[in-house]
Amino acid sequence: MALEIDPKQIRSFSPINSLHPGNAQDLIKKITATGVPAGHYVFKKGDADKTHTYLLSGVLELIDDKKVVKTIKAGSAESLEPIAHAFPRRISARAKIASVITRINSDMLDIMLTWDQTGSYTVEGLDEEDDETDWMTRILQTRAFHRIPPANIQAMFMRMESVSYKAGDKVIEQDADGDYFYIIKEGRCLVTRSTPANPNGVKLATLSVGDSFGEEALISDSKRNATITMLSEGHLMRLNKDDFNSLLNEPLLNWVDYDEGRKLVDDGAIWLDVRLPAEHKAKFVKGSINIPLIFLRMKANSLDPQKKYVIYCDTGRRSSAASFLLNERDIASFVLRDGVDTADPDDLETS
Repeated sequence: MALEIDPKQIRSFSPINSLHPGNAQDLIKKITATGVPAGHYVFKKGDADKTHTYLLSGVLELIDDKKVVKTIKAGSAESLEPIAHAFPRRISARAKIASVITRINSDMLDIMLTWDQTGSYTVEGLDEEDDETDWMTRILQTRAFHRIPPANIQAMFMRMESVSYKAGDKVIEQDADGDYFYIIKEGRCLVTRSTPANPNGVKLATLSVGDSFGEEALISDSKRNATITMLSEGHLMRLNKDDFNSLLNEPLLNWVDYDEGRKLVDDGAIWLDVRLPAEHKAKFVKGSINIPLIFLRMKANSLDPQKKYVIYCDTGRRSSAASFLLNERDIASFVLRDGVDTADPDDLETS
C-alpha cells in the first residue's frame, strides 16, 4: 500500500516552497513516500545518489564515524531543509524510530528552479532613438561578443533567419518549449508573465531594437517563462537552439573547477551564489554574495563591472544562465563546474 503524500507539507520544504504553485503541483505528482524501519539507513556516508531527501515523519539520526552528531525530528525547522544535502554524502542518516521520507531527483528539482527563476526582464525607460539604431552594430559592440570566434559570428549571421510579425502577434508563449534565440531587428515587443493572481499576465518590460530574448530556456533546457508579444509591426532575427548553444552560449561560458575558482577569488574575484536565499543560508561558500537568478537582471547594475565573479549553484545549470546574462552586460564571470558541493568543506558555512 502506497504511503500518502501531504501536498501542504511538501510545499513547506526548501527550496520547493519557492516554486510557482503549478510547478510545485507537477513536482508533487512525481514523488512518493518511503517508509524506513527503525535502525535502517536512509543513506550512508560516501553515497553519490543525487536526491533531495526530506523527512515526512519520525526521527533521523545523523552519524559520522559511528557517532550520532545530530538528531532531526519531523516538523522541526531543520526537517524543512533537505537532509545532509551534499554529494557525495559526507555523513550517514539512520532512522531512530520508524520514519517516512521522500526522495526528489535533484536534477529534476534544479531544472524546475531554473525554469521558475529565468525569464524575468528589467523594466527600463524607453529610448525612442533605439528604433533608429542598427541592430547588428549594437549586438557586435557588446564586449561579450568579442570573445566569440569570428568564424562563429559569421556563421551566426549566416544561419539566422528573418521573421516578420504584425502588432499583437505572439513571438513566444509562456510554458512553450524553448526553440529559438531572438534579436529585435525592427519594432518593439512586450514581455508579460502570467501568475495565479494575474492569469492575464503582468507586464515586465518593453524591448526594442537590438534587444535579445529567449536565451534562458535554451541554456537551461526548460520551458518559456514569459510571453513576448509584438507591440508594433516588426522584424526579428532568430537562431535555432542547437546553433545558439554551439555558436554563442558555449564560447561565452568560462567553466572552472573549485581550485581554479578559489584562485580567482584570491586574486580579487567574488563568489556569486545564484540560488535562493534559503538554499544559500543552509550552505554557502564563505565570502559569497547571494543574488538569486530570478533577480539577477534587475540587480546586475549593482555588481562592480571592474570585478570578476565566480558563479555557483547546485549543478551549474542556473549558474550558466546567470553567466550568460552577466556576459551580455560586459561583466566578467566564471561558472563553477558541478556546483557548490565541489567546494572544500573548510570553505563552506552551514546553518
